[in-house]
Amino acid sequence: MGNAGAPGRPAPVSVRLPASIAAAINAHAVAERPNEACGVILGSDEPELGGQPLRYEPCRNDAASPVRFRVHPDDVYRLGMAADDAGEVFWAIVHSHLRSPAVPSETDIEMASWWSSILHILVSLDPGQADPSAGAPSPRAWRIMDGIASEVVLELA
Repeated sequence: MGNAGAPGRPAPVSVRLPASIAAAINAHAVAERPNEACGVILGSDEPELGGQPLRYEPCRNDAASPVRFRVHPDDVYRLGMAADDAGEVFWAIVHSHLRSPAVPSETDIEMASWWSSILHILVSLDPGQADPSAGAPSPRAWRIMDGIASEVVLELA
């Protein structure tokens, strides 16, 4: 189901996300309404190299929009420096959709060139998209490369 990763390295077909990180993503998405929320998951290594997600870092949506997101450049810099110092990497970029499924939009796909080597995790706040067993938003993971979004199975642990 996964798309090819970096040349010579296959993208993961599935990844595990701790339930605590999923809960943090959901809480941030709800808190940021009426705008899209965004953030970064820092990990031990790139997903395609077997890296594991370590923590979710909420960021500011510099677009301050209900239909677009742009991680604030100061947050990218701050988290990049912190990740380098800790021997971590950007494992995934995260954002919410307010009224549409947790599927990359055309705009998301166009913007993905900035974040092509990591996963894209989306969560929908549309009540019709909630996980029926939990009644809560359910994140979905995507690999976006060369203008193509391929879903990666996201297992909540």
